[in-house]
Order: sequence, then structure tokens, then C-alpha cells
Amino acid sequence: MPIIDIHIHLSDIDSFHRTASDLSKVDYTAAGLKAEFDQNDVILGIGMGVTEQTKGAFPDSGSPNPMGLDLEEEVPSFLMECVGINPNRLAGGQAQEELDRIEARMQAPEVAGIKLYAGYYHYYVHDKIYAPVYELAAKYSLPVVIHTGDTYSMNGLLKYSHPLTVDELAYQQRGVNFMICHLGDPWVMDAAEVVAKNPNVYADLSGLVVGDRPHFERFMKEALFMDHFRRALVYCDHYEKMLFGTDWPLAPIGLYAEFIRRLVPGQHHEKVFYRNAFELFPRIGQRIAELRKESL
Repeated sequence: MPIIDIHIHLSDIDSFHRTASDLSKVDYTAAGLKAEFDQNDVILGIGMGVTEQTKGAFPDSGSPNPMGLDLEEEVPSFLMECVGINPNRLAGGQAQEELDRIEARMQAPEVAGIKLYAGYYHYYVHDKIYAPVYELAAKYSLPVVIHTGDTYSMNGLLKYSHPLTVDELAYQQRGVNFMICHLGDPWVMDAAEVVAKNPNVYADLSGLVVGDRPHFERFMKEALFMDHFRRALVYCDHYEKMLFGTDWPLAPIGLYAEFIRRLVPGQHHEKVFYRNAFELFPRIGQRIAELRKESL
């Protein structure tokens, strides 16, 4: 079965380098990612754009918009991207220049959506500072992907990344589709309710475990840990709105896919691992068609 990984990283972020080296033991390069894609029948990935101007500074308040995939000189053809937004630069005299750059980038066919780093940046997602971004999302029919739950930095503030904040946003912006990242973990039941209640809210299942095989095996054998997520999935009962993502390089792709297969009932695997991505990200179909034509 082909797989679309809708949540990976390929940016020069110090914490990603350290995680790949010390925890997940993956080759954090485009070549390393391609090798994992080939081994696991992943036909396309979506990279979440984020940058830091100073080593270890993420979330970097000085990063210009839009944030992209800057690990290597060129973004590989097997990746699309969600352009990252730094809200700190959307205020004051520079705001329009930042928005102009965001809009110009959004028109590129390889851009699949927009990424907000709620919690990392200290703004609620329904804050008016994001209003022009949502206008652009509606204009170009692109989804907005939102980090929710625990932050991979002690400098994040969890009140801004709680999935319940997306409920108010979804109500305000019915013309835009949103994706809650990481199922809002640890607030997975709250995230499940937001997805179930709002027709324009989806969720990804990325980043729920970080590490290598021994780490995964320990947690996959722990019933309380697995049931933490299963309860939310059963309660939500909208597998057509759940999407597979790994949060690579935080975990090896094949290992993470094995973990998600244990969580999601088998009859929903094709939707979660593949088909749902086409519903949320309208530009995916064209990119996959281009990749198939190139391979002939």
C-alpha cells in the first residue's frame, strides 16, 4: 500500500540534528529520508517549514516569513511543504512585506499548506495577528496545519498549543480547513472532540513517540500508553479525518508506520495512510501525477 507522510522536517534546526543523532538514530539528510521512503513505499512527504537564525534558537523570533525547508540547498522533488509562519514579524511596519512574501510563496505548486507553531510562538491561533494568513489560506484554498500539544522546547507555552484553542478558530474561519498536529497529545480527548465537532478540522497522528526501536517497543507493549490514543480515536470515530505523519527525524518511518498500524483498525489503514491526504491537501494529486510521469 502506498503511503503519504504528511508531517516531516528537513530544516537546519539544532534540536532535530541532536534528536536524529542521539534518539531516533536516523540519517538526517535528504538522501537518508529518500532511503526510508523507498524502503516503506512512501511516495510523497510534506515538510513543515521552520528555520532558526541562531543555532538552538527555535522558536526563533527573528526568522523571516515564510519559513521553509533549509537543511540542504534544494528541496527534493519527493517533498511538498507547508510554509511556516513567524507571527512575531506580522506586526508593525514590516507586516505587509512579510505577508507579501508569504503570498508569493503560497502560489508555488510545491506548497501544500501553511504551518503555525502554536505554543512555540506565544499567540493563540485565533489571535487577530493571524487573520491575514487565514485570508490567504482561503484565497488559495490551502489548509492550515497547527502544532498542538506538548512543545519540543522548554520555551514553548502550553496554553497556546492546547487543541481546544482550534475550536474557536474553526468556528471563526469556516472557509478554511485546519489540521491539528500530534492529535493534541497529551490532550487527545480534547483534540478528538474538536475534530468530531468541526467539519473543517482534521488531525495528524505524528510525533506521538520519539526515539529508536527499543524505545518504541517499550511503549507499544504498554497497554495504558496505547489505550491513551485508541480511546480518542474510537471516541472521535472520524478516521476519514485522521492522517498519517511521522514527524521525521524524530522517529524512523518504518517503525512509526508499524506503531500507527497497531493503533488504527485495519479497515481504516488505506484512508489514514494514503487517501485522506488528498482530501485535505488539494495540490497533492497534481504533484504525485508529476512524480509518476518523471519515473516513466
